[in-house]
Amino acid sequence: MERERFMREAIAVAKRAAKRGEVPVGAVIVKDGEIVARAGNMKERKNCALWHAETVAISRACRKLGNWYLDGCEMYVTLEPCAMCAGALINSRLDKLFFGAYDPKAGCCGSVCDLVTDKRFNHRLVVEGGILQSECGKLLTDFFRSLREGKKC
Repeated sequence: MERERFMREAIAVAKRAAKRGEVPVGAVIVKDGEIVARAGNMKERKNCALWHAETVAISRACRKLGNWYLDGCEMYVTLEPCAMCAGALINSRLDKLFFGAYDPKAGCCGSVCDLVTDKRFNHRLVVEGGILQSECGKLLTDFFRSLREGKKC
Protein backbone atom coordinates (compact mmCIF):
# COMPACT_ATOMS: atom_id res chain seq x y z
CA MET A 1 0.00 0.00 0.00
CA GLU A 2 1.38 3.40 -1.04
CA ARG A 3 0.37 5.12 2.18
CA GLU A 4 2.33 2.67 4.29
CA ARG A 5 5.35 2.85 1.97
CA PHE A 6 5.60 6.62 2.29
CA MET A 7 4.85 6.56 6.02
CA ARG A 8 7.73 4.11 6.46
CA GLU A 9 9.94 6.68 4.74
CA ALA A 10 8.73 9.30 7.23
CA ILE A 11 9.45 6.88 10.09
CA ALA A 12 13.02 6.39 8.81
CA VAL A 13 13.49 10.17 8.78
CA ALA A 14 12.06 10.41 12.31
CA LYS A 15 14.52 7.79 13.54
CA ARG A 16 17.43 9.80 12.14
CA ALA A 17 16.09 12.89 13.91
CA ALA A 18 15.99 10.98 17.20
CA LYS A 19 19.64 10.01 16.79
CA ARG A 20 20.43 13.74 16.61
CA GLY A 21 18.52 14.34 19.86
CA GLU A 22 15.42 15.74 18.15
CA VAL A 23 11.87 14.69 18.93
CA PRO A 24 11.36 11.88 16.39
CA VAL A 25 8.98 13.38 13.87
CA GLY A 26 9.56 12.80 10.18
CA ALA A 27 7.77 14.26 7.16
CA VAL A 28 7.81 13.26 3.50
CA ILE A 29 6.20 15.20 0.64
CA VAL A 30 5.12 13.25 -2.43
CA LYS A 31 4.07 14.44 -5.88
CA ASP A 32 2.96 12.07 -8.64
CA GLY A 33 4.12 9.07 -6.62
CA GLU A 34 7.66 10.42 -6.13
CA ILE A 35 9.22 11.83 -2.96
CA VAL A 36 10.17 15.47 -3.52
CA ALA A 37 11.21 16.33 0.06
CA ARG A 38 12.05 14.71 3.39
CA ALA A 39 12.71 16.32 6.75
CA GLY A 40 12.92 15.57 10.43
CA ASN A 41 12.53 17.90 13.36
CA MET A 42 15.41 20.37 13.69
CA LYS A 43 14.24 22.53 16.61
CA GLU A 44 17.11 21.57 18.91
CA ARG A 45 19.75 21.81 16.21
CA LYS A 46 18.57 25.24 15.05
CA ASN A 47 17.47 26.37 18.53
CA CYS A 48 14.24 27.66 17.03
CA ALA A 49 10.63 26.56 17.48
CA LEU A 50 9.87 27.03 13.76
CA TRP A 51 11.97 24.10 12.55
CA HIS A 52 9.33 21.36 12.73
CA ALA A 53 9.63 18.46 10.30
CA GLU A 54 6.58 19.66 8.37
CA THR A 55 7.77 23.22 7.83
CA VAL A 56 11.26 22.10 6.81
CA ALA A 57 9.80 19.58 4.35
CA ILE A 58 7.50 22.26 2.89
CA SER A 59 10.45 24.61 2.43
CA ARG A 60 12.49 21.91 0.70
CA ALA A 61 9.60 20.90 -1.57
CA CYS A 62 8.98 24.52 -2.57
CA ARG A 63 12.64 24.95 -3.41
CA LYS A 64 12.77 21.71 -5.42
CA LEU A 65 9.54 22.36 -7.32
CA GLY A 66 10.22 26.07 -7.79
CA ASN A 67 6.84 27.12 -6.44
CA TRP A 68 5.27 27.83 -3.07
CA TYR A 69 2.02 26.26 -4.34
CA LEU A 70 2.33 22.58 -3.54
CA ASP A 71 -0.90 21.61 -5.25
CA GLY A 72 -0.84 17.99 -6.33
CA CYS A 73 1.36 17.13 -3.33
CA GLU A 74 0.71 14.92 -0.31
CA MET A 75 2.43 14.99 3.07
CA TYR A 76 3.14 11.92 5.18
CA VAL A 77 4.13 12.78 8.73
CA THR A 78 4.60 10.57 11.76
CA LEU A 79 2.72 12.83 14.20
CA GLU A 80 -0.45 14.85 13.77
CA PRO A 81 0.58 18.44 12.93
CA CYS A 82 0.34 21.26 15.46
CA ALA A 83 -1.40 24.60 14.80
CA MET A 84 1.69 26.18 13.23
CA CYS A 85 2.25 23.26 10.89
CA ALA A 86 -1.44 22.94 10.04
CA GLY A 87 -1.37 26.60 9.00
CA ALA A 88 1.70 25.95 6.84
CA LEU A 89 -0.10 23.02 5.19
CA ILE A 90 -3.06 25.24 4.37
CA ASN A 91 -0.90 28.10 3.09
CA SER A 92 1.24 25.87 0.89
CA ARG A 93 -1.91 24.39 -0.72
CA LEU A 94 -1.01 20.75 -0.16
CA ASP A 95 -3.76 18.42 -1.37
CA LYS A 96 -3.59 15.63 1.18
CA LEU A 97 -2.22 14.91 4.62
CA PHE A 98 -1.54 11.44 5.99
CA PHE A 99 -0.28 11.16 9.56
CA GLY A 100 0.60 8.37 11.93
CA ALA A 101 0.11 9.09 15.63
CA TYR A 102 -2.63 11.35 16.91
CA ASP A 103 -1.56 14.17 19.24
CA PRO A 104 -4.28 14.67 21.87
CA LYS A 105 -2.42 17.63 23.42
CA ALA A 106 -1.45 19.71 20.39
CA GLY A 107 -2.82 18.06 17.24
CA CYS A 108 -4.72 20.46 14.99
CA CYS A 109 -5.81 18.04 12.29
CA GLY A 110 -8.59 16.38 14.24
CA SER A 111 -7.55 15.97 17.89
CA VAL A 112 -7.59 19.36 19.64
CA CYS A 113 -9.11 21.11 16.63
CA ASP A 114 -9.22 20.57 12.88
CA LEU A 115 -7.72 23.54 11.07
CA VAL A 116 -6.94 21.79 7.78
CA THR A 117 -10.58 20.94 7.02
CA ASP A 118 -12.16 24.09 8.47
CA LYS A 119 -14.42 25.60 5.81
CA ARG A 120 -13.63 29.13 7.03
CA PHE A 121 -10.17 28.90 5.45
CA ASN A 122 -9.53 29.42 1.76
CA HIS A 123 -7.98 25.95 1.33
CA ARG A 124 -8.70 22.55 2.85
CA LEU A 125 -6.86 19.25 2.76
CA VAL A 126 -8.02 15.67 2.59
CA VAL A 127 -6.80 14.08 5.84
CA GLU A 128 -6.28 10.54 7.03
CA GLY A 129 -4.76 9.81 10.42
CA GLY A 130 -3.68 6.62 12.11
CA ILE A 131 -1.42 5.25 9.36
CA LEU A 132 1.09 2.92 11.08
CA GLN A 133 -0.12 4.59 14.25
CA SER A 134 1.46 2.09 16.65
CA GLU A 135 4.92 2.36 15.07
CA CYS A 136 4.77 6.14 14.97
CA GLY A 137 3.55 6.38 18.55
CA LYS A 138 6.22 3.95 19.78
CA LEU A 139 8.96 6.18 18.35
CA LEU A 140 7.75 9.03 20.53
CA THR A 141 7.11 6.91 23.61
CA ASP A 142 10.56 5.30 23.43
CA PHE A 143 12.26 8.66 22.83
CA PHE A 144 10.68 10.36 25.83
CA ARG A 145 11.21 7.30 28.04
CA SER A 146 14.91 7.40 27.15
CA LEU A 147 15.07 11.09 28.01
CA ARG A 148 13.46 10.46 31.41
CA GLU A 149 15.90 7.62 32.08
CA GLY A 150 18.84 9.77 31.03
CA LYS A 151 19.77 7.57 28.07
CA LYS A 152 20.88 8.76 24.67
CA CYS A 153 18.57 7.70 21.81
